[in-house]
Amino acid sequence: MNSVILLWLIFAAAVVVVSTLDLFFITHSHTAAGITRALRWTGVWVALAIAYSVAIYLLHPRGGEFATLFIAGYLTEYSLSVDNLFVFVLIFTMMGTPAMAQPKLIKLGIYLSIVLRMVFIFFGIALVQRFHWLLYIFGALLIWTAWKMLVAEKDEQVNPEHNILYKMASRFLPLRAVGPDSRRLIISADGRWFITPLFLVFLVIGSTDVLFALDSIPAIMGISQEPFVVITSNVFAVLGLNSLFFALRGLMGMFRFLQHGVSFILFFVGAKMIAGAWPPAEQWFKQHNFVSVLFIGTVLALSIVFSIWHSRLNPVEQDRS
Repeated sequence: MNSVILLWLIFAAAVVVVSTLDLFFITHSHTAAGITRALRWTGVWVALAIAYSVAIYLLHPRGGEFATLFIAGYLTEYSLSVDNLFVFVLIFTMMGTPAMAQPKLIKLGIYLSIVLRMVFIFFGIALVQRFHWLLYIFGALLIWTAWKMLVAEKDEQVNPEHNILYKMASRFLPLRAVGPDSRRLIISADGRWFITPLFLVFLVIGSTDVLFALDSIPAIMGISQEPFVVITSNVFAVLGLNSLFFALRGLMGMFRFLQHGVSFILFFVGAKMIAGAWPPAEQWFKQHNFVSVLFIGTVLALSIVFSIWHSRLNPVEQDRS
């Protein structure tokens, strides 16, 4: 069997098996997900991504190059996804979403995110291959996004009542409240169908997924335009977010500078894409893929270390966050 096909089969099997277990143990749990269990599942997903990068290194004809690109893409998409999870926390808080309903909404949001990313990936790769100059526009877009992320407060990124889908659904569709333990998005009562407040939450999450996908696709294409690298790194980064969400929900006060770290990563990737207009720079980055991994990993580590250090020096501020 062709080694590339084997890697695709391993990828598909890993995604189906672990995602099914994740869905069963978290979404069907009768208790709210705790930090310890969430961290354990997060570790499983990260370990799985690392194992897959080793498999790429050993099995793929361009193993060393593709494994490095996979890790760089995974770290970039994972860091973006972590920042997006903070937005989900704010959405749930502002819309008063019951804790028991959050796992299902997160999982549905993740599946929707995967579909959207795949659509944007295929269109993006096709466009870039036909119009290479789009990479420079994507690079400028990433730099603008990095600046916007650096100067904006997280609270400014979420306002459910201003979401157009939220407005339309709450105005034109019949709405009925449900109990705090319900996880239903749509219910039948008195011979009619009604949406629930959870359906409105899902609409807000789904619409923000579109914005997240628009940010993430230029970022991963700044790492690589190889479909194998782009798809696998994206899916691995997104699928583990269900458990990571519940870990971050209890620890989000400790990661004050994570958003700043993500903005620096986006700036780096965007600048690298624009620098590719100069052939020597493009060739240098292709020959030194490890530079991207080193930069992204260092920035993430420093942002986490500084966040933890800051939270320990300012415990009162952390309690308020």
